[in-house]
Amino acid sequence: MPSVTVLTLNCHMGFDQFGRRFVLHELRDAVREVGADVVFLQEVMGENELHKRKHAKWPDKPQYEFLADSIWSHAAYGRNAAYPHGHHGNAVLSKYVIRAHRNCDISIAGHEGRGLLHCQLHVDDGAHSLHAICVHLGLHEAHRQKQLRLLCEVLHDAIPRDAPLIVAGDFNDWRSRGHPVMDSCGLTEVFLQSQGKLAKTFPARWPLLPVDRIYVRNARATQARVMTAKPWSHLSDHVPMLAKVAW
Repeated sequence: MPSVTVLTLNCHMGFDQFGRRFVLHELRDAVREVGADVVFLQEVMGENELHKRKHAKWPDKPQYEFLADSIWSHAAYGRNAAYPHGHHGNAVLSKYVIRAHRNCDISIAGHEGRGLLHCQLHVDDGAHSLHAICVHLGLHEAHRQKQLRLLCEVLHDAIPRDAPLIVAGDFNDWRSRGHPVMDSCGLTEVFLQSQGKLAKTFPARWPLLPVDRIYVRNARATQARVMTAKPWSHLSDHVPMLAKVAW
């Protein structure tokens, strides 16, 4: 059976939990140490001229390319929020060829930009690509419900029903009210399936809220765990989730 190890993390624009210290270089070392095959990133900066002038170690390339380095030879980026001095969004880093990708805008007018980055990965010579969707949903319950319905529309319209699928990222669903919608799309949350409860990932120093998720369809996840130990506890305001997914 083909399988991949996946990591998902809201990387907080490369700053620590309180947004004071620039930690992107430490974050790159930590992500490399894990050695995941596919990395789902939220709140990753494509460009920021203000930070570039302020921080001496600010990279000359987009953050997702800096993090990918020579380990993940394929990467895709979806711009969610743009402003006069730059932009940020979601990214997927992959050791496998990304056959195609597109960014779906699910923003609610008047609020911070949100998106779904959909990638098709060539992992093996099976009938279907592995579909990977990196998610970052809004802070308001009504917005998330609408965004989850849009996610289901993408799954219905763009992904074969029998294709392996991973949907991961920052759902901001700390009250766990999004599961009925995800269930209706045939998705299974890996921590809920394997451990009987959702993983707590926020805030990083003392994780109390289950806001990050890994869902699968036509696949099964094992070895699911939350990376709560150092250095992860000071590299973002979230801690990452890791799982092995096979199909």
